[in-house]
Amino acid sequence: MDVAIGLVVLIGSATALAALARRFGVSEPLVLTLAGVAASYVPMVPQVHLEPEVVLLGLLPPLLYTAALRTSLVDFKDNLRTIASLSVGLVLFSTFAVALVVWWLLPVPFAAAVALGAVVAPPDAVAATAVARRTGMPRSIVTVLEDESLFNDATALVALRSAIAAMAGAVTAWQIGGDFLLAAVGGAVIGAVVATALAMLRRRITDPVLDTSVSLLAPFVAYLPAEHFHASGVIAVVTCGMILGHGAQRWQGAASRVAERTNWRTIQFILESAVFLIIGLQVRWIVEAAWHSGLDRGTLVVAAVGVLAAVMLARPVWVFTPVLVARLFGRASEPLSHAAVVSWAGMRGVVTLAAVLLLPDSTPQLPVLELLALVVVGGTLLVQGTSLPWLVRLLRLRGPSREEDALAKADLLQQASNAGLLELEREIGPDTPEPVIESLRQRLIWRSNAAWERLGRPEAELVTPTAEYRRLRLAMLGAERDAVLKVRDAGAVDYEVLQHVLARLDLEESMIDRFDENDDVRRLEPLATAAGRQGCAHLDAAPLPAEPAADELVCRRCLDEGLRWVHLRMCTACGNIACCESSIGNHADAHFRSSAHPVMRSVEPGEVWRWCYVDQLLG
Repeated sequence: MDVAIGLVVLIGSATALAALARRFGVSEPLVLTLAGVAASYVPMVPQVHLEPEVVLLGLLPPLLYTAALRTSLVDFKDNLRTIASLSVGLVLFSTFAVALVVWWLLPVPFAAAVALGAVVAPPDAVAATAVARRTGMPRSIVTVLEDESLFNDATALVALRSAIAAMAGAVTAWQIGGDFLLAAVGGAVIGAVVATALAMLRRRITDPVLDTSVSLLAPFVAYLPAEHFHASGVIAVVTCGMILGHGAQRWQGAASRVAERTNWRTIQFILESAVFLIIGLQVRWIVEAAWHSGLDRGTLVVAAVGVLAAVMLARPVWVFTPVLVARLFGRASEPLSHAAVVSWAGMRGVVTLAAVLLLPDSTPQLPVLELLALVVVGGTLLVQGTSLPWLVRLLRLRGPSREEDALAKADLLQQASNAGLLELEREIGPDTPEPVIESLRQRLIWRSNAAWERLGRPEAELVTPTAEYRRLRLAMLGAERDAVLKVRDAGAVDYEVLQHVLARLDLEESMIDRFDENDDVRRLEPLATAAGRQGCAHLDAAPLPAEPAADELVCRRCLDEGLRWVHLRMCTACGNIACCESSIGNHADAHFRSSAHPVMRSVEPGEVWRWCYVDQLLG
């Protein structure tokens, strides 16, 4: 009972603290860790000892798996060289940089120093993801950081295993190389085999409950065999997750994908929050054990500062060296601002504290090594985790704005709608009722128009057709639900029937787009795309006319007909300004049909993107 109560309090406290951190826009890992530190000094809080098996088997596989499911296999292939450099080369470089500092400052054998270096070398996947989400970095940087953090644990754990073997006896370079090869290749092969088997199974499962159950087992089914054969369970889980995530659209039904996504996001949130709270709860006991270890306290402080400095400096040295060498020889390289952010995003987390607990009890100065690992975790979270958002702002880096994402989504949905309409024309049979055909056409057109309406002035959202549809349909669904609940309370209908009807209403409500203006700062530069699209001669040849005067930004035909427009478009050939497809008049489309001028551009404030009516392409 005490354990159950402790788990409830732990998860409840972690969830509440994470929610508060999100509410005030501060670092969740840092808030949770500091709260754990404070709680560890409360008399009624018992000593927390985190067993390494709990982390490496119970927490790490599901956390890595949920991150791998969202990882783009295409982006991973494009960044493979950079990811390999960071997750293998940088981890080994950091391991030996820290080992030299520890060996110099503390009375420990070199193998033990290497072991500590391997413990503190890998940045944490959870911390990297949490900070990247909060700071709004460019997506190319976020992709590299998240993909790196999926694989660096494997390198560190193999290095740690080799160092522990060296402390116990002789180990050769060939054995270490063989361990790395087995870990990498064996883990990837086992992960791919498990993913293939699960994909074949999931093709035959139509029940979302059963499919989600299989998904919950997947990380452990991949991790356990890999560890049994002395391969890397980390690589096996990541490989399995990336393959299953990439093929989910073909192997699973829509209901299964929605259920899996929701369940894994919930699991990730709970585990991430609990993990950093547990890290903080261990602080008091680790500090006290090291403080009374018999080592001179001045040496202890110097060692802590030296190890933290080595960890934080090794990453910039490794990241900037190839960039500066490439620039020295006049070769293209990534921007220095991107390298600066990547070099400073080295927060450590739960894997470091779990790995240090794998050191055998016979390790010299074990309490001190545990303290040094704790200092690295806390120091990187405090220094790098809190200053990283400031660095991103200082370098004037930003992620895609709401408007850029809206434009990309509208373009992609338009392509999907065009493909759907072509398929509709092919599938129409002689007995297909015309009202059904027209209803399907209008549904696709409505969906596309709703996406395009997300562009333009924010206040326009209040008067667009889809906004009115959303407002009225939500009000209708509320009334429908109230009517069903009255029937339920009267006991006139079987409860299972009522649940089915309520679920249908919930499903429809969840499908209604609930757009709200987020807190993004509006763009300072125009919202635009590339000058043209490959294969569209109209976009390549179309001029970009000058911005019209403010008094010209009207749809004359709407004024003549007494109509109200949503957004305005300008013909690039003749300069005619007319209303968009979501407007009642749809005069821009009418102008294209009557004039055959193929390209229009948006004249909404801050927008210079163009559209080809002939090829249905954005450019």
